[in-house]
Amino acid sequence: MNTLLSDIKLVGDELPWLKEYRAAGRREFARQGIPTAKTEAWKYTKPNRFLSTDFVFDPRGNNKFTVPAVNLPFAAHKLYFENGVFLSCDDDLPSGVEILPLIEALMFRPGVKNKLGALADMTKYPFAALNAACLNEGAYIHIKAGTRLEKPLALISHVTVVDRAELYNLHHIVEIDENATAEVVEYYGYTGAPKSSYLVNIVNEITVAAGASLRHYKFQDEAFKAGHLALNTVKVAAGGLYKSFCLQKGADLARNETQVCLAEENAAAEVDAAYKMNGWATIDTTTDIEHLKSGTTSSQLIKGVVGGQAKGVFQGKIHIAPDAVKTEGYQLHKAMLLSDEAEIDVKPELEIFADDVKCSHGAACGRLDAEQLFYLRSRGIPKIEAEQMLINAYLNDVMAKVDNENIRSWIKLSLGSNLPA
Repeated sequence: MNTLLSDIKLVGDELPWLKEYRAAGRREFARQGIPTAKTEAWKYTKPNRFLSTDFVFDPRGNNKFTVPAVNLPFAAHKLYFENGVFLSCDDDLPSGVEILPLIEALMFRPGVKNKLGALADMTKYPFAALNAACLNEGAYIHIKAGTRLEKPLALISHVTVVDRAELYNLHHIVEIDENATAEVVEYYGYTGAPKSSYLVNIVNEITVAAGASLRHYKFQDEAFKAGHLALNTVKVAAGGLYKSFCLQKGADLARNETQVCLAEENAAAEVDAAYKMNGWATIDTTTDIEHLKSGTTSSQLIKGVVGGQAKGVFQGKIHIAPDAVKTEGYQLHKAMLLSDEAEIDVKPELEIFADDVKCSHGAACGRLDAEQLFYLRSRGIPKIEAEQMLINAYLNDVMAKVDNENIRSWIKLSLGSNLPA
């Protein structure tokens, strides 16, 4: 992947600070390199498979794509990205909402540049450094104080597969001002051969101000041989709420990493996820919740279904700082194994430096219940259908974490099962 570090002419290079930011990303990516099995944060997920592919980053060609034919079964304000290029945004945005291409916002909105890299530390995350080195596309989303968005914002990132392995790099900055309420949906999909190879690298920097709330939903359904790496960094102020749900079912190697800082009193976070895969895929869910002040709360529920020779990974950390008294943090991971070759690696962590707190973590894995399966088959239900019914029931409680009924129905349908609404 060293070819990605070569000098490429990017929009905004005439701005010294932006050119230096990208140069710093190149230096950091070269210093850290691709994580290996000796890299503690990546010990179960080995992205060294990317070393065998010479990915190409091509920021040109802004006019060679059309808006992808992606239909969402719910009303939304849509932003479209095709092969890593910002194409369009719906023009019916309500007052109190501002959306711009990221580079435009960095160049023409005072103060936005100070938010770039403020949460996503490229010195700690190698693929955030790569993202900085290739910074060229993304969105700046600003929900102004007191705004209550009636429809979700949908960021649709689609890949039309080309005849070479490409890197698609996106960086989003999302600001939710005081007492504002919004929903954001991220969708990642593709058109082309199922075994297509490409790499999607995402960084989200999200701030939720005092009394505001953001519900953040994501569905990742990349090609069978693709890579998908996402870093979500979030800062929540006093009384704010960040609630997220991620469904992953695509890619050869996918990692959705969420780092939430509950920075002020009574801030709250709910970080939930589900994953389902087969074949030889690896799907990684990594979380890090920092409780810095008193009265903060967090909860996590992650459930997975793993078949074939696939591997599911969960790494979850809850950090309670010395000032974070009277806080609560809960974490639970469960997985269902559908074959003898399937694998689950789990590393839950609690770091508690305060008294008078309530924290717990747990992990469990198992198989389909043989007696329940026998009961369903004895009623004339074919084996495959009976197994799917049990999987549906197993995942239903985590799916219930999605508050928006229309989005929940879409996610259940996308999972490929007939979960009850």
